[in-house]
Amino acid sequence: MRIDILSILPNFFDGFFEHSILKIAQEKGIIEIRIHDIRKHSTQKQKSEDDYQYGGGAGMVMMVEPIFKTLKKIKRKKNSKVILLDPKGKQFNQKMAKSLTKLDQLILVCG
Repeated sequence: MRIDILSILPNFFDGFFEHSILKIAQEKGIIEIRIHDIRKHSTQKQKSEDDYQYGGGAGMVMMVEPIFKTLKKIKRKKNSKVILLDPKGKQFNQKMAKSLTKLDQLILVCG
């Protein structure tokens, strides 16, 4: 299985997958993990990936363009799934983990 992770902080993952069972799985060729920098695909001068909300209000939201461009650069396998990580989303549990193991590729978008 290949796992692609899209993030605005790719350096956060430096060394993160070099320990425990994930390291063993990579060494055995069971999984391959690739980290992608969303900011590389920003058209903004400062390479920003967020903007103010339409209609005003407090806070910022991520722009879809850099995420979309990053996703387009990733070669997709037939049996793949894109998951947007969100605190309001479904809770990750063992049942979900087991169902995801049937995929050839998992693409995680860190929001």
